Amino acid sequence: QVALVESGGGLVQPGGSLRLSCVASGFRFGYFTLAWFRQAPGKEREGVSCIMTGTGITYYADSVKGRFTISRDNAKNTVYLQMNNLEPEDTAVYYCAAGLHASLMSSQFNIWGQGTEVTVSS
Repeated sequence: QVALVESGGGLVQPGGSLRLSCVASGFRFGYFTLAWFRQAPGKEREGVSCIMTGTGITYYADSVKGRFTISRDNAKNTVYLQMNNLEPEDTAVYYCAAGLHASLMSSQFNIWGQGTEVTVSS
């Protein structure tokens, strides 16, 4: 069964850090581009970052450049999102996704996790 399962969300103060993890099963993880998206209340889902297979080339939304780092461990079928210097505007449900193309557009991804909630508040 194809699945992506996220973990690591929670409540953090502004300026704090969180590390999200997403474990894949049921498909050839190493063949896919992996990405993180987020959706804040009342807003559309937006691409945060993606990491290609093979080259490991990464892409980031302008809003998170310099603060977030995506990485993957193909041996563990896991993709990570290290989030530093968090801001209240980062509050959202974070989803990981798998697809065949490097993109921050949700239409390019056809395997999705259920999401993990991140709240940045004092």
